[in-house]
Amino acid sequence: MRFGVVGTNWITDTFIEGAGAADHASVTAVCSRKKETALSYAEKHQLSYTYTSLEEMCEGGEIDAVYLATPNAVHHEQVLTCLEKGIPVLCEKPLTATKALAEKMIEASKTHQVLLMEAMKSTVMPNFQRVKELLPEIGTIRQVRFQYGQYSSRYDKFKAGEILNAFKPDMANGSLMDLGVYTLYPIISLFGPPDAVQSDSTVLHTGVDGQGAVLLSYEGMNVTAGYSKIADSFLPSEIAGEKGAIHIDHISSPGKVTLLTRDGAVDHTTEQTKPSMSYEIEEFIKTAEAGKIESDINTHEISLKTVELMEQIRKQQGIIYPLDRE
Repeated sequence: MRFGVVGTNWITDTFIEGAGAADHASVTAVCSRKKETALSYAEKHQLSYTYTSLEEMCEGGEIDAVYLATPNAVHHEQVLTCLEKGIPVLCEKPLTATKALAEKMIEASKTHQVLLMEAMKSTVMPNFQRVKELLPEIGTIRQVRFQYGQYSSRYDKFKAGEILNAFKPDMANGSLMDLGVYTLYPIISLFGPPDAVQSDSTVLHTGVDGQGAVLLSYEGMNVTAGYSKIADSFLPSEIAGEKGAIHIDHISSPGKVTLLTRDGAVDHTTEQTKPSMSYEIEEFIKTAEAGKIESDINTHEISLKTVELMEQIRKQQGIIYPLDRE
C-alpha cells in the first residue's frame, strides 16, 4: 500500500519509520501547505512526489491511502476530502474534537464505502492484545488507573510567552486531546462508555488544559484517568481485580505487561520486534485488503464514543474550541 502523508512533523517521521518496517507498506508522497517544505521533506525521506493540495494528491494516482498528521482542528475536513475521492484514511488521534464532526466522518466512510481508521497505535500492539487475554486471570475488575504524563517540549516556550500550536484552542489542542486520549481510548476499547463522568483540570490562560484527571463510574468498578503536558509521570497503568492486577508500563505504547497476584509477579510481555507504529499500519492494510471500511480493533464506534467522552469532559471544565461551533 502506497501512503501519502499530510503533515511534516516528528510524528510523520515516526510513521515513515513504521511503514518501512511494516509488511506491504511504503510512503511515496507528501503534502504540505508550502512547496519548499514538501520538497525538503521529500528529500529528507526520499519520497517521489510532493503536493501542496490534498485534492491533487488524492487524484494523482500515486497513492493508495493517506496518513493524516495535521492539527486536530482540520482532521474532519481533510478526512472528508480523502473519503470523497475514494482514498482510505489513517487519521492521527484524536479523530476530531466533537461528536457531531465524528459522526460526519464516519457517515462519509459508510456513504463512500472507504476505510477510515483512527491511528491509535496502543490498542493494536501485541502487548495490548496480551492485556486483553490476561483479564480473566484477575477476576472481577474493580479499579482501573490509566495515566500518561509527559512534560511538553513546548511548555517552556509557553511559560516564556511564546504560544505554539500545542497550547492553542483554535488548533483543538491541550492535554486532554493530545495525551488524555491515550488513556481514554483504551478504556472505551476495554470497558465501553462509562455510566457517569467526573473530571478536573488545570486550565491555562489560553483556554486549553495543561493537565487533567477523570473519574469514570461503571457498575462495580471505578476507573481513573490522569494526563499532563506540564508534568512527567513515571508510574505504570494498572487494571486491578479481585484475584490480581495487570501492570502496563506505558499506556500510550505498551512495552511491558506484568501479572501480579498474591503469589507474586509474572512477566507476560510479548516480544514486539517492529516500531510501535508498524502495527497500526499493518492493521490498516489488513482491513483494506479485506474490503472493510473499519478496523475490527480500532472501530468507528470506539472512536465515536471516545470523542463523545472527551467532549463531555471539556464541557465540564469549560474548555471551548472554535470547532465546537461547527
